[in-house]
Amino acid sequence: MIRNYFKSYGLGGIWVYSKVRRGRTQKLSVPGLLHPIRLRNKTSDVPTFHDIFLFGEYDIPLDFPPNTILDIGANVGLTAVYFANRYPAARIISVEPESENFDVLVQNTAAYKNVLPLNRAISNKGDQLIHVVDKGFGAWGFMTSEKHPAKEGEIKGTAKTVTVPEIMDWYELQTIDVVKIDVEGAEKELFEDNYQSWIPKARCIIIELHDRTRKGSSRNFFNAISKFDFSYFNSNDNLVFINNDENFDKKITPKPTQQKGSIDVLK
Repeated sequence: MIRNYFKSYGLGGIWVYSKVRRGRTQKLSVPGLLHPIRLRNKTSDVPTFHDIFLFGEYDIPLDFPPNTILDIGANVGLTAVYFANRYPAARIISVEPESENFDVLVQNTAAYKNVLPLNRAISNKGDQLIHVVDKGFGAWGFMTSEKHPAKEGEIKGTAKTVTVPEIMDWYELQTIDVVKIDVEGAEKELFEDNYQSWIPKARCIIIELHDRTRKGSSRNFFNAISKFDFSYFNSNDNLVFINNDENFDKKITPKPTQQKGSIDVLK
């Protein structure tokens, strides 16, 4: 592992590796990041950090600079931090349902005024109260369930749902340049219905599918995306879909703002 740190950060990576190995990650300064991040010791935060910053999970070549990024399944905000450093002009809306993850997300992104945390669970129906469930996959694998999941895992709490059209309405978005989705099986509900209005307004969709945790997730997604003109390629564990609409650039997307509004941190 130390070789990966050295490859990514040079000699400074050895210092970062020593901090992570010793669990001194409450305030971790990483070369190339504008602000320190926090990782919780002995949790999935560390492998999440490795996936994103050492192994390049979201190092995806795009032929456009995104102005708006919807980070669905934001966990503790490391993807948002990555995007905020790579695309500093982009407005990033980070959606995370689990309260402890969300608290760390807020801490990790507080210095980035273009990152807007949203404590909700994505779904095809808005304003529904659902359970957040721990099935033993770690803090990066919490799932959501409409029904009482007593036999499925430990209940971590509840969260209200939100739909993509609602988010676009709240933040006055006519289009979204990048929609990143990593929701541990909730893509089954997300793409069950109520997707027709927003998928064609997405320039790029980056998604990890989770049939292993919720059967039918990939079927619903492929059924939905097949109704529109997208090309795709694989990137690490993700599928990347690019909108082929030649008129997409003519659609108006509001310029990103550096100011936080009243709904930008919604809990």
